[in-house]
Amino acid sequence: MKTYYLIFVVLTSTPVNSVLAENTVIDTLLQLYASQGAAAADAEQGQFLWQKSYQANGEFVERRCASCHTEKLTAPGKHIKTSKLIEPMAPSVNPQRLTDQKKIEKWFKRNCKWTMGRECTAQEKADLLLYINK
Repeated sequence: MKTYYLIFVVLTSTPVNSVLAENTVIDTLLQLYASQGAAAADAEQGQFLWQKSYQANGEFVERRCASCHTEKLTAPGKHIKTSKLIEPMAPSVNPQRLTDQKKIEKWFKRNCKWTMGRECTAQEKADLLLYINK
């Protein structure tokens, strides 16, 4: 009986712990962005930024986050230049998303520069992070 109880406890607590860890990373980043001047994050604004077209680095190629990641966060994407497969962005489908602060910051820096031609502002990061996590 004790073995079944232990298995039950382990199986039911693991998803909760990973969700809590994920939320901790997101909360930490949102606090960081707020300390850098971001107002309250807005998922609708994040969606707008995700779908908005940019002309990066003076190029006439319109780029959007959705160009590579698709508009549907639960679907896999493909890089428009390299054709490399990109796993879905939604944590509900890809539990590895939004769990590592360093990776999130790395990809914001890289993708914002490539898509927008500049680094994202703290407000843009907060809005996009909330949108992706919804």
